[in-house]
Amino acid sequence: MFVAASTECFPELSSRECMGKLVDLEFNNVDMTLDEQGKHLSPSQVANDFETAVAIARDTQRLSLTNIRVLISATGKEHYRQFDAICKLCKLIKIPSITVPSAQFGTPFNEEVEHLRELVALAAIEGVTVSMHTHVGCMAQDPATIQVLCDNVQGLGITLDPSHFICREEGPASYDKVLKYVKHVYLRDTSKTEMQVRIGQGEVDYGRLITMLGKLGYNRGLTVHMPPLEDTDQMAEMRKMRLLIESLL
Repeated sequence: MFVAASTECFPELSSRECMGKLVDLEFNNVDMTLDEQGKHLSPSQVANDFETAVAIARDTQRLSLTNIRVLISATGKEHYRQFDAICKLCKLIKIPSITVPSAQFGTPFNEEVEHLRELVALAAIEGVTVSMHTHVGCMAQDPATIQVLCDNVQGLGITLDPSHFICREEGPASYDKVLKYVKHVYLRDTSKTEMQVRIGQGEVDYGRLITMLGKLGYNRGLTVHMPPLEDTDQMAEMRKMRLLIESLL
């Protein structure tokens, strides 16, 4: 296992400035989010100006790109066109995995299965792994649903986000039975009432999680995924998180 940091930790900075901050914090690996609403590289840019997108994605100041989180606004055929271009980008730059959102509650189950099968098939052509972000408000917030989706979509995994199993209206839920599907991990500190709190003030048991993943042979990234908190020194919080995770490895 190794430590990485998400570009979402510095959403207001340019991609290059964000990479510079992560280098200053002594991270070696980065997880890049492609969001149509963000200030960094977007899915439509990748599809419509591939060469420029490649240049931006390669400009990591020697950080290793370990995963891409994809938030595509487009629907229908355009959604898959953009996703296919992102898969080609991953193959070219040797990024092994892509994290995608699962559908919101109310989406027909069979429709979501077909959608995820299409994404997995497109990624498989380029040798890239696809995993769902376990997120409150989506189908992948429920461990039982996660199991059924992963069992029905061959090759699909999850990006485990423990915070979304702790801070939820109905109370905390165990994610132990879905650990076997984990392909990537997002980490911050979380309480039962706040999705993100300062490091050390929450209830995420990092040591237990890392131990359990180790027993399952997990050898991928543990990504610091912490948007800035108001009135908090983001650099100090991220440095604290990196040192904490590294001390447990």
